[in-house]
Amino acid sequence: MRMMLALPMLALAACQVTKDDKNDQVTVQYNEDVAENAAADIANGAKEAGEAIANSAENAGAAVKNVDVDVDLNKADKDKTTNSN
Repeated sequence: MRMMLALPMLALAACQVTKDDKNDQVTVQYNEDVAENAAADIANGAKEAGEAIANSAENAGAAVKNVDVDVDLNKADKDKTTNSN
C-alpha cells in the first residue's frame, strides 16, 4: 500500500523538463530508465529493511530462549508456617 503512495513521486522524478528561451518552448520527457532505477532502489531498500527486521526478531527470539527463571513455589507455604508461629 505504501508503494502506491510512492508511484506519483517516481513518475515525477522520471520527468525531465528543458526550457528553450530562444524559441519560447518547454519540453517534458519521461525517462523510463530513471523510473525503473528508482523503483529498483526502493525495492532494494524495502528488502534490506525487511531482512533487518527479520534478523532483529530472530535475535530477540534467541535471547528470550536463553532466559533462566527461578520460581520458588514453596514461598507461600513458608509464609504460612512463619505467620502461624
